[in-house]
Amino acid sequence: PPSQAPALDEGERNIYNKLKEKFNPSELVVQDVSGGCGSFYAITIASDAFKGLPMVKQHRMVNDVLKKEFEGIHGLQV
Repeated sequence: PPSQAPALDEGERNIYNKLKEKFNPSELVVQDVSGGCGSFYAITIASDAFKGLPMVKQHRMVNDVLKKEFEGIHGLQV
């Protein structure tokens, strides 16, 4: 599916908006996979910002954007 936007809970929306603002992605899906407690998120993101970069560097870029905002997140699956 293309980028998702509506039907996000508050935590998902915060992450979605931060990533959208930073990376201008062509695809972005954010899903709370912690059962609703907001401690673990699965993220699908595609952006020109990641072109030619190794996966570990891409993950670090996403983590850097989110760690400042969300101290309570225990894990991300990107």
